[in-house]
Amino acid sequence: MTRTARVWAPRASKVQLVVGGTDHPMDAQDGGWWTADLDAAAGTAGAGLVTADIPGAADDIEYGFRIDDDPAVLPDPRSRRQPAGVEGLTRTFDASAYAWGDGGWTGRPLGGGLIYEMHVGTFTPDGTLDSAIERLDHLVSIGVDMVELLPVNAFNGSHNWGYDGVLWFAVQETYGGPRAYQRFVDACHQRGIAVIQDVVYNHLGAGGNYLPRFGPYLTDSGAKSTWGDIINLDGPDSGEVRRYILDNVLMWLRDYHVDGLRLDAVHALADSQAKHLLEEISIEVDALAPHVRRPLTLIAESDLNDPKLIAPREAGGYGLTAQWNDDFHHVVHVALTGEKDGYYADFGSMSAIAKVITKAFFHDGTFSSFRGRDHGRPVDTLSTPSWRFVGYAQDHDQIGNRAIGDRLTAHLSREELAIAAVLVLTGPFTPMLFMGEEWAASTPWAFFTSHPDPDLGEATRKGRLEEFARMGWDPNVVPDPQAESTFLDAKLNWDEAGSGVHAEMLALYTDLARIRRERAELTDPRFDNNEVSFDDDERWLLVDRSGVRIAVNFAGEQRRIPLDGAVGSVLLATVPGVDVGTDALTVPAHSATILAPAGE
Repeated sequence: MTRTARVWAPRASKVQLVVGGTDHPMDAQDGGWWTADLDAAAGTAGAGLVTADIPGAADDIEYGFRIDDDPAVLPDPRSRRQPAGVEGLTRTFDASAYAWGDGGWTGRPLGGGLIYEMHVGTFTPDGTLDSAIERLDHLVSIGVDMVELLPVNAFNGSHNWGYDGVLWFAVQETYGGPRAYQRFVDACHQRGIAVIQDVVYNHLGAGGNYLPRFGPYLTDSGAKSTWGDIINLDGPDSGEVRRYILDNVLMWLRDYHVDGLRLDAVHALADSQAKHLLEEISIEVDALAPHVRRPLTLIAESDLNDPKLIAPREAGGYGLTAQWNDDFHHVVHVALTGEKDGYYADFGSMSAIAKVITKAFFHDGTFSSFRGRDHGRPVDTLSTPSWRFVGYAQDHDQIGNRAIGDRLTAHLSREELAIAAVLVLTGPFTPMLFMGEEWAASTPWAFFTSHPDPDLGEATRKGRLEEFARMGWDPNVVPDPQAESTFLDAKLNWDEAGSGVHAEMLALYTDLARIRRERAELTDPRFDNNEVSFDDDERWLLVDRSGVRIAVNFAGEQRRIPLDGAVGSVLLATVPGVDVGTDALTVPAHSATILAPAGE
């Protein structure tokens, strides 16, 4: 079968296909597209051929594009593989050549699931997809249903969080490249684990970004986001840019058998078109799901507190599956740590936790002191299932965007960490853990980069220091994001998981995941089946989830919590010494207790 090189370069007067160091003219097509016979070019050059990574498949071809006689040879914007990095030539990749072993996989719905957020480069010492496969049985043992991978798209350098990607269709080579990605997804499915891929459509990384050389991928309006120029979603020629994104969405779900996408910072998508990009993504994914015969999930990260993201398209929403709920993180974090800086200022009371459990958002049209204005919109809790919100006590942002990347482990006692675990895994939302949280990992997870450009590296250092200064953190303690040690320090230490308090926490998380699976009350998606009583002064909380009670004492001394009816046996207590009376529950300091319904 003849392979055709195609590239969109609407403003070029000439485009050359470069194979084996030889230029081959490309033919202009409608819509700003250019094409050339890739196999013919390789045959003519007598070079550029690479033996395929799968026996019997056609040889791969390394190639690039030259625009308007510019001396630079650029990688394909839709490159699937960059063996020499994002500055090098593109290598062809045949996704269909892989022999999948997940024929019996029928997917997994988000409701009732447990998500595990993972960064490939720091999950294992080797930092590769293949080495991550070796740890999947650990995830099975603790009850994980879905792995959410931080972005794996190709970025400049050897290590990065992943949000500086510049070639969205290519899998980062230092992780093992696209074939290793297929092996990872396949291995997950064979263990009953779904895969959610974090994708970034709101900006491009600064290093190695050549897409603007090809066409107007970025807006020319002068508008900028936190990360630089914004993606052109509604300006001239934006149709092909949107198609670029939509095709990328379909690639992950179809070619790589991925089960869902986490859409990064959708509030930064500047789109004034009548049909928002998120709605288009939802439409495309809903059309694909019947074909691949498994549920496909779309999870938004947004700081808008707007339920429109997950409202059905028929009701004027975007039709996404779920969204992250930072408010849940904030109420839990502040209640446990007492931190009230920056955006934490409004959170921390027992009443705030109660509101989030029963209403989803704390700021649902209320005044936000951090923003200096009203923020958010109420959720229709009668029609919206609670699993459409993802709840967590830790995630990559809330750890990594702290000055030293310190986890809760650095600040809380074992007893307080256990409270966080109970609130996440018994809460009404889809629970998510950040890798290593299940054993109270001691390793930090600070922001790290490996920009080859010294100027960009220095700009990154300066930007991080300025950001932390605004939060009131000491710039002298901030790790250098460009230092390799910052990256190496972030790698999980698996040896600690089997001993001491780490082993105790691992057992607790495993027990909590088991109880969540066994008790239908804990996956009941009805908001109106959640009742919360609390005392802000005494700092206790009692959650009734369809009859299962969760009593949490944040105070540093024993508390007596009134009961409004009979309760059953103790299913789990994080601290011994719970006394269940007829009309009250006496609980130790810094503890959480789960009680069965009356009669059990």
